Amino acid sequence: MSSLRTRLLGLLLIATFVLSACGAPAQNTEEPLKSAGVLRIGTEGVYAPFSYHDPATGELAGYDVDVARAVAEKIGVRIEFVETPWDSIFAALEANRFDVVANEVTITPERQAKYDLSEPYSVGEGVIVTRTDDNSITSLDDLKGKVAAENATSNWSEIARKAGARVEAVEGFTQAITLLNQGRVDVVVNDSIAVYAYLAETNDKSVKIAGTVGEKSEQGFAARKDSGLLPELNEALDELRANGTLATISQKYLKANATGTSDTDQPAPRSTWQLIGDNLLPLAKAAITMTIPLTVISFIIGLVIALAVALARLSSTVVLSNIARFYISIIRGTPLLVQLFIVFFALPEFGVRIDPFPAAVIAFSLNVGGYAAEIIRSAILSIPKGQWEAAETIGLSYVGALRRIILPQAARVAVPPLSNTLISLVKDTSLASTILVTELLRTAQIAAAPTFEFFALYGTAAVYYWVICLVLSFGQSRIERRLERYVAR
Repeated sequence: MSSLRTRLLGLLLIATFVLSACGAPAQNTEEPLKSAGVLRIGTEGVYAPFSYHDPATGELAGYDVDVARAVAEKIGVRIEFVETPWDSIFAALEANRFDVVANEVTITPERQAKYDLSEPYSVGEGVIVTRTDDNSITSLDDLKGKVAAENATSNWSEIARKAGARVEAVEGFTQAITLLNQGRVDVVVNDSIAVYAYLAETNDKSVKIAGTVGEKSEQGFAARKDSGLLPELNEALDELRANGTLATISQKYLKANATGTSDTDQPAPRSTWQLIGDNLLPLAKAAITMTIPLTVISFIIGLVIALAVALARLSSTVVLSNIARFYISIIRGTPLLVQLFIVFFALPEFGVRIDPFPAAVIAFSLNVGGYAAEIIRSAILSIPKGQWEAAETIGLSYVGALRRIILPQAARVAVPPLSNTLISLVKDTSLASTILVTELLRTAQIAAAPTFEFFALYGTAAVYYWVICLVLSFGQSRIERRLERYVAR
């Protein structure tokens, strides 16, 4: 018996060893990126020369973009880029929209406490930029009482604020420099790498580096806290630094223009009209494939919601009526941008992850439903009570009276305000760019980022919005004329 027990114990130990050996390769916890097979990168796409779209090819390019590509290649995984505005890039990271931020993220103690930050792949120093004719600012001590244009969530914003400057929030460095050139702000504090790259790219003589802030800045990748990605990222960066790849990429994007690279290496600068002409088709494509579908789909779904909510408000059932009131109160009492952020960034924290376009449709539809519900309710109430009584007299049910008598007449009253809601929705779709939807405005931002031609490209986008709204206004007048026959005489 003891011999049998010994044999059974031995067989059990062997089986345990074999099973553990077979299962070991599946648990590659030390190399999560290799296990996933993909590196998802969050970046702005409008922050030249670090992350922008090449004007010649339209492809995503830049120093941070190429460094990320080199890291992915070194690790042996494919790469996916998710373009996100800077102000919401960390919210998107925490919502697991991507794995790593590659967008000149400055390494600070505060960020190290909240995120996993890699070894630096670029090093610069903080500099103070002013207009060339302004000699009143040479150090941080001179910033007190001045107006600085800074990204709201950057460390440079905090430095300027602590120095006593009033900070005006902008989306990025290119917008900050534009405001400085226009005389709307007094100073910009930013990284020397970005400033030197801008000066080399544009040869702008109207601004200058007036001083430094006395501290170095190091930029690296940012990942969620305790992500386990740092060993792979840092090992790849060490190898790229050792073999000279990082230096080559840096030379390509940050030093080439400054050292007088020949024109054969860089495309000839385009005139403003040529730039507009080159972007007419991309802007039209964005309007047709994103802005218009987003508007139409959201408005149709919103109208269905609005009709249901309006009828609920008119219901004699107290609970139903109060629920409708509460919904309208929430929608009308909160900003649309907040509603977009809740659907896209907050819901993933509860396990509900929605792609950008559907998320935008949901938020816009709910918003339209809240506003249009009151329009439809008012239109229904505007119909004389005698119409309801007449419907009852001829034996129509409540639904039948609504469908055949009340709603056709109410539609005539509701069309003008509903048309205004639709036109407003066309313009509101520009907010979808904050949740990764590359619609008309976002396409204009991408085109303007490397060229600094904001007026030309934003003006072109404005013309597209205007044309769309003109078409909708024409359609409104046609619908009103067709509905005239339903008006009681």
